[in-house]
Amino acid sequence: MEQEVFLSLWRTYDRLKTLEDDVFGQVDLSAQQYNALRLLQSIYPDAMPTLMLGSRLISRAPDMTRLLDRLQRRGLLNRERKSENRRVVEVCISEKGLQLLDEIHDAVQECHRQQLGHLNKKDLRQLSNLLRQARQPHENPTHLSVADQ
Repeated sequence: MEQEVFLSLWRTYDRLKTLEDDVFGQVDLSAQQYNALRLLQSIYPDAMPTLMLGSRLISRAPDMTRLLDRLQRRGLLNRERKSENRRVVEVCISEKGLQLLDEIHDAVQECHRQQLGHLNKKDLRQLSNLLRQARQPHENPTHLSVADQ
């Protein structure tokens, strides 16, 4: 039974991700890059250490440095090494990054409506709770993603 549910989750993810990829592809972003920018937007104008940012992403980024390099090259975020600890790099969303998120906000909301708008609020709440329960034993309670906070 567990395998059947897992395969159903995987297939569902694949179908829903296709809609998301279309939206982000129009502005040359990956879902992970979008997630990083949204996390940085939530604390703007403050910055966040890269390790903390990586731990809060919805899905793990195997190469956080490369993800941040791409966003920085596009001028969507800024990185700074702290003089008190040169090993810590903090990142902050730039004005250009904020503008990009503002530009795609409506398209992202419409994408979510296309993905799950056919479900009523009670079903959405129930689905969200079940998914949270399914992943809970596998989460690090000190580094929860936005989905679990």
